[in-house]
Amino acid sequence: MSFLVHWAIVAASLWVAAYLIPGVHVGSVSALLIAALMLGLVNALVRPILTILTLPITILTLGLFYLVVNGVAFALAASLVPGFEIAGFGSAILGALLVSLVSSVLGAVLAPRR
Repeated sequence: MSFLVHWAIVAASLWVAAYLIPGVHVGSVSALLIAALMLGLVNALVRPILTILTLPITILTLGLFYLVVNGVAFALAASLVPGFEIAGFGSAILGALLVSLVSSVLGAVLAPRR
């Protein structure tokens, strides 16, 4: 059940990003759901590897390069899902930032407390 709640939160966050950021476009509800699943997979599998590989430059930039890593993961998910498109790298960084913020807020409000 926790997986479904998290998936719905990421899908809702992705919808908010597509609504607010002009460079992020989701073509349909099915593309939105698949994109949320793919974003979760990319964040679980690829982003940790990117984080380790870019750790020196992330430390050098006092953590700001981590925004670029998140943008790359977001753009990678968009490239794997038909119907989920990103206009440019700036849109990918903003989209990743907004999805992260909205999912954190929604997770704090909707996720069951333990």
